[in-house]
Amino acid sequence: MTSLERVIFLVSADAALTQQLISEFMASGERYQLPLGVNVAQARKAFRHVRPAAILLDESAVYASETSDERGSEPLESAVGLLTEVAPVVVVAAPERQEDLAYLISCGAVDFVARVGHFVPVAVGLLERRVRLAEQAEQAQNVLGFPGPELPNDFGEILRHEVNNPLTGILGNAELLLADWKKNNGDRLPPAALQRLQTIAELAVRLRETIRRLSNVWDSRHDHARSV
Repeated sequence: MTSLERVIFLVSADAALTQQLISEFMASGERYQLPLGVNVAQARKAFRHVRPAAILLDESAVYASETSDERGSEPLESAVGLLTEVAPVVVVAAPERQEDLAYLISCGAVDFVARVGHFVPVAVGLLERRVRLAEQAEQAQNVLGFPGPELPNDFGEILRHEVNNPLTGILGNAELLLADWKKNNGDRLPPAALQRLQTIAELAVRLRETIRRLSNVWDSRHDHARSV
C-alpha cells in the first residue's frame, strides 16, 4: 500500500464534521484518499469500487437515508457490523452509544470516539493507526507470498489484525442475529438454523483464541531472539 493508496472512507451526514476531518488530515502532512458518503447505504455501494484501509462512521450517517421513510430503520450496531466486513471502523457517536458497540469494540475491529469536546483529532489519530496496521498487513502478505525476506518484527500484531478483522465481522453478525432472535421471542429462526448460528459464533471464538495464542508465541520468541 503506497501513500497514494491510503484510502479512508468518511461516512457522515454532518457536512461541518466532514470538513473538519478533511482539514485535520491535510494538516497531518500525510497523503490520503478520502472518499465520502452521507449514509451507510451509499457507502456500501461505493465499496464495490474502492477498498478502504479504514472507515469513519459518524452516527448521523446511520439515520440519514435517501428517503424519509427509511430514516432510523437500521440500529447503529447493525450498521457498524456490516461495515466491519469491509475494513476496521472508527465510530463517532454520543457517549451513551458506546455500550451498544461494546462487543465489537472488545473484538478489536471498532474504535469508539465520543462526540464531545475536541474529538476530531482523536478520531483522525485512530484512523491513521488503522491505516498503518493495514500497510503492515500488506507487507506481511508480500513476505509470505515471496521467498527471501524475513518476517517483520511485528508479525504477531499483523497476524492478529489481518485475521481478526474478518473474523470479527463473522462473529459480530452472528451475535447480532442471535440478539434479533431473542428480541423476537424466537419467531424468526427455526431451531436448526439457530443451532447453526450458535455453532458459527462458537467456532469463531475458538479461532480468535487460537490466533491470539499463536501471535503471543511469535511475540515471545521474537523478544527472546532479540535479547540473546
